[in-house]
Amino acid sequence: MKRVKMIVAYDGTDYCGWQLQNNGITIEEVLNHHLSELLGEPIHVIGASRTDAGVHAEGNVAVFDTNARMAADRICYAMNTRLPGDIRIVDSMEVPADFHPRFCHTVKTYRYQISNRRFPNPLNRRYSLHYYWNLDEEKMQRGADYLVGEHDFTSFCTNNPAKPNHVRTIYEIRVERQGDMVSLYITGNGFLYNMVRIIAGTLLLVGTGKIEPEEVGRILEAKDRQLAGDTARPEGLTLMEIRYVDGNDRWQK
Repeated sequence: MKRVKMIVAYDGTDYCGWQLQNNGITIEEVLNHHLSELLGEPIHVIGASRTDAGVHAEGNVAVFDTNARMAADRICYAMNTRLPGDIRIVDSMEVPADFHPRFCHTVKTYRYQISNRRFPNPLNRRYSLHYYWNLDEEKMQRGADYLVGEHDFTSFCTNNPAKPNHVRTIYEIRVERQGDMVSLYITGNGFLYNMVRIIAGTLLLVGTGKIEPEEVGRILEAKDRQLAGDTARPEGLTLMEIRYVDGNDRWQK
């Protein structure tokens, strides 16, 4: 028996998220099916991040156990000849039997993209939120700076009774504009349900001048979800990378 780690990239548009469900096809379901066929035994992957419907990934992580003789580093090649075009295994490797993608210290980076233009660009419709009103990315950055550090992010998450602890650490938030595309890059040690999308929705209010950057700090301190912005749509969100770090949770740019 060996444990295999895979780096998984996917376009989440046509999937009901990562996790197995009854109401539609998911990334986990597709991986289980093709791995089981490839290796000739039932395979059940464990994902590091259970992304929502419509959310994308360039670097999600999954592991599974197998008795198959195929070398772990060859599984990515074999899987990519079987998978649909909107899912790819970027890499595969053998890891220790006790490695668990969700119970290790990680640093995750998400990107949220906003197409800031008069009319939507149809080529970007799957991977960005279209936003008509002019955005001031410098104000958005000033607002985002209030969220860096260890905080209680109750104001920026959808309530989940299974996770009553809302303290997380954000190491960096960058707001970048290239032409009419505004991108938010958010790196932290963990994220609550809808946290990145609610942060994006709040920074949109800052970018249009509906609230001042300083208000983000007050919203954070209030621990009141009703004060933050709307949950931004899922198509703009991509899980870019998951890095596994030492027990001291150290991170460097």
